[in-house]
Amino acid sequence: MTYITAAQAGLIACHSCGNVDERAPRPAGAMPHRRLPAQHCSRCGAPLHQRNLDSIPRTWALLIAAALLYIPANLLPVMHTSSLVGSQDDTIMSGVVYFWTSGDWPLAIVIFIASILVPMLKLATLSLLAITTQRRSPWRPLQRTKLYRIVERIGRWSMLDVFVITLTVALVRFNSLAVITAGWGALAFASVVVLTMTASMQFDPRLIWDNVEHSGQHHE
Repeated sequence: MTYITAAQAGLIACHSCGNVDERAPRPAGAMPHRRLPAQHCSRCGAPLHQRNLDSIPRTWALLIAAALLYIPANLLPVMHTSSLVGSQDDTIMSGVVYFWTSGDWPLAIVIFIASILVPMLKLATLSLLAITTQRRSPWRPLQRTKLYRIVERIGRWSMLDVFVITLTVALVRFNSLAVITAGWGALAFASVVVLTMTASMQFDPRLIWDNVEHSGQHHE
């Protein structure tokens, strides 16, 4: 089935309010390499651009930073406990093991999925999308777009481990016999979550379909 894209129809959507305007024609006699003044949305006045500017480089920069922080997020302690019997540092994985051995295996599974598996899958999925888009690959555009939507939706659940740490600290504060403070691992993990969420926001999924259009293939 042959389809017509918005770019082919001379339309451009506003990234701020979603309004669709007609793309301004290139002035006669304008040099092809010369950058024209930005067109603005007729409803909200925001600058219009057909694709997110520097989408792929920004996505890569955020993904590399998130991948580097993912290592200390799992190796450094996320929680430091001080009590009358001594002190203890706990990482994400040690917390999963503790809940598993103490019988709270549902909570251990939830924390493992949300704090270890989901960030790893997000990094792998966004890297796959960035690589295939950068290489202008027409491979399975619909499936890649669905992958991107899934990454967008599950991103917020990666903060579950940070919520658990915050709740635990707040509960133990009521007990004067022990003091729990967040460790550097929690800060690194929160940074990984924010960076991966920002990377998914910077990635422009419409670039996937541009590659299909340039290759001359049509989706059925």
